Amino acid sequence: MKFHTATIAIAATLLAAIPPLEAFARPSFGVLSRLSSSSRTAYNYNVASRGGAIYMNSGTDAKAKAEVVDIPTAPIEGMRPGTSGLRKKVDVWMGEHYVENFIQSLIDTAVDANGGKMLDTIVVAGDGRYYNNEAIQTIARLLAANGIKNIWIPQSGIMSTPAVSAVIRRRTADGSGNDGEGLAQGGIVLTASHNPGGPGEDFGIKYNEGLGQPAGEEFTDALYEKTLKLSSYKTISNAPEIDIDAPVGTEYQLTPTSAVTIIDPFQNYLDALKSCFDFDQLRKFGQRDGFSMIFDGMHGAGGKFSQRVLVEELGLPESSLMRCNPLPDFGKCHPDPNLTYASELVKLLGLLPDGAADPSLDISTLPALGAANDGDGDRNLIAGAGFFVTPSDSMALICDNWESIPQFSSKGGLNGVARSMPSSAALDVVAEARGIPCFVTPTGWKFFGNLMSSKESFDGIDYGPFLCGEESFGTGSDHVREKDGLWAVLAWMSILSKANENVGDGETLVGVKDIVTSHWAKYGRHYYCRYDYEGVDSDDANKVMDMIREKFVNSDVSSAVASESGIKLVDAVEFSYTDPVDGSQTSKQGLILNFQLPTGDPARVVFRLSGTGSAGATIRMYLEQYEKDSSKHDMSAPVALKDLAEEALSLVQMEKTTGRDAPTVIT
Repeated sequence: MKFHTATIAIAATLLAAIPPLEAFARPSFGVLSRLSSSSRTAYNYNVASRGGAIYMNSGTDAKAKAEVVDIPTAPIEGMRPGTSGLRKKVDVWMGEHYVENFIQSLIDTAVDANGGKMLDTIVVAGDGRYYNNEAIQTIARLLAANGIKNIWIPQSGIMSTPAVSAVIRRRTADGSGNDGEGLAQGGIVLTASHNPGGPGEDFGIKYNEGLGQPAGEEFTDALYEKTLKLSSYKTISNAPEIDIDAPVGTEYQLTPTSAVTIIDPFQNYLDALKSCFDFDQLRKFGQRDGFSMIFDGMHGAGGKFSQRVLVEELGLPESSLMRCNPLPDFGKCHPDPNLTYASELVKLLGLLPDGAADPSLDISTLPALGAANDGDGDRNLIAGAGFFVTPSDSMALICDNWESIPQFSSKGGLNGVARSMPSSAALDVVAEARGIPCFVTPTGWKFFGNLMSSKESFDGIDYGPFLCGEESFGTGSDHVREKDGLWAVLAWMSILSKANENVGDGETLVGVKDIVTSHWAKYGRHYYCRYDYEGVDSDDANKVMDMIREKFVNSDVSSAVASESGIKLVDAVEFSYTDPVDGSQTSKQGLILNFQLPTGDPARVVFRLSGTGSAGATIRMYLEQYEKDSSKHDMSAPVALKDLAEEALSLVQMEKTTGRDAPTVIT
């Protein structure tokens, strides 16, 4: 590979005089203020252009000065990260010192976690939402000013979250590398995931640690504490702007010891996927008569990767892709791959808004497989012609069909599986039948990290190959340390390919519906859906949770009587978790009301407050009931769960407390 180099010759000097404020101010990034009280280290650089190398133009001054400066600041309230980083309205992030305060606190926390030593290599990438590029510039300056030597930014600044994890785990000095050989010690990911983007919408920053996993609670708690005590941050004034669209390999020397390198966003992630799947077999299956696919990128980061994998590698036609060009506002859509927000895809697959098949359509004319990604490419929706697969069922199906996936079959099967507590128990049933250890964790991908890295980090039990997922359309494995939407799509292509290996040319292919309904006939169906009450007043949301805790969890419910529909409350608990790997404890992770149906089968309703919103509170109510009788497996989930939902909402007085007579979204 030919590398282009952007060279800035830098020599450290002392400033004889302080230039005027205007010489340093970059108002679009909110970098500097109150320079009169800041400390500086100055660098001279000459701007030139010669040969094939790229040199940067800093303006008319051929000897402009770049300085490392300490900027006075003060703590800013509300910087406690949630289940996946800190998310706020973008206007908040664009406020004075906001990005800088958070990143300086993050750097200081990472240094503490690294034994007091400054990190050597960091990846910085985002999902392409509004303010992505400006924030990258700001963050690069802070990283360089603090002494981080290598700052890797993907070309265009856009990378899916699982791809960032792959870079951390795999990328070496020459850009290649196997799993576990990566040089990066962490990654800063600019994303608010499935939340809307654009002016007035959401922005977020999360941190992934050295194995590619989301930062754990110990790290995020320490980060928050540092935000409360911060008095200054380091940055570089008058730094040249980084052209994030420059050729791969371009370098920008920001200080004598810190450089930005523009890296290939695809290589390491593609290598990770090729270690999991048989691309040759998937390419052949994709060309079979009777198979077609539609993938909705929702204008998020995953669109670029679907183009690279599905079209360029697997040979699917361009017509297989929709909304796969990343946009800062996601095309004004809500980039959450569910039945509500992926409504166009849902219609193309012959589905009604509740996930049931549209009886007016001929399913033989519809795509065999449909899928969608969210804003940062880590979530997935899976469906077939006229058939929606819930995320919990998808996990269970992948587990039961591990022989179809080379990542698992080449190592004799799965050694461990895990699900978030609100997800349905469909995975548990399969794991028990298959003799696979199964774990139930709090919501948040970081809780899967210890299990996936038990051997790698703690010299404990090796649970790999490992499968895990959440009901919120997240599925993944230990090929990276994040959920991975495109991985789930390739897993389903592999399952379909295996199911059709003995189906002759011209015969009707085994479809998604055939595979799922056969699974239900074997294991029973876990009817499942989620009600989201978004933007609820925070005080009202807490009142709902407190009432459930006091009236049911902390009280005796044994005398409860059945409702008119025959549903009876039999137990109430609050979920807490002790990590089986490091022994850490996490409490208050959801309130569970357990019911008994008239048939004697179990049902449950879970209530929790979401940690992924940027304003107000989101109350999530998860509904699940088990049905063994295959003659009752053909209802849509919202219809099957209607009586259970009404009973639960009545018990917790949802409308009375919040004023909401219906959920914002049902998925």
